[in-house]
Amino acid sequence: MNTPLILQIDPAVSDSLSAGQITEETLSIWELLQGGGWYIMIPLAALSILAIYIFAERWMAISKAQKEDKDFMNRIKDYVSDGKLEAARSFCQSSNTPIGRMIDKGIARIGKPMDDVSASIENVGKLEVYKLEKGLALLATVAGAAPMIGFLGTVIGMIATFHAMKISDAGVEIAALSGGIMQAMITTVAGLVIGIIAYIAYNTLVVKVDKVVHRMEARSIEFIDLLEEPGK
Repeated sequence: MNTPLILQIDPAVSDSLSAGQITEETLSIWELLQGGGWYIMIPLAALSILAIYIFAERWMAISKAQKEDKDFMNRIKDYVSDGKLEAARSFCQSSNTPIGRMIDKGIARIGKPMDDVSASIENVGKLEVYKLEKGLALLATVAGAAPMIGFLGTVIGMIATFHAMKISDAGVEIAALSGGIMQAMITTVAGLVIGIIAYIAYNTLVVKVDKVVHRMEARSIEFIDLLEEPGK
């Protein structure tokens, strides 16, 4: 005669299961960031601050360089046509823009061969572009380095997890492994978020610089055409 198998369940567990009780634990952003480990999160924080500073500073500088008087070239044409070169130079200097500094250099070379005028404008243009692009390479470095540092934290977290498994003689519990796994995930997310934001910021600034460069090229060509007009 077969004896039925009877399973006994703890009444407390039975009541908990029947009631569908689930313990939830919430984490603040600060607690979540602390879980990534200070030796990874501090460098990531430093990179994020650096990226924000570069973006804000370059945005203001490039936006200032984009400003241009709509009648700028018309006034330059009038000054040059009337032979008021000093007034034209003073007007360029008062504009305090890359275009103004380029045209000022060209006016200073009026009377010399056209190749010399063009070369002087081109040289000033290169210096102005260099000034506009200041810091962009560093922002691009942040965009690439932040995810790599995050992945480094991931590797360190997984090493800690496997180390805990290795040294445990009584078996490994989830609680013992959760710290390393959590660190791995947090550093990955933090590095990717910073890298993505820095990458978008970098490309946004590059687009703004390109607009300024195109405008500089257009104004330099317009100025050379002005000097090559008959009677100039």
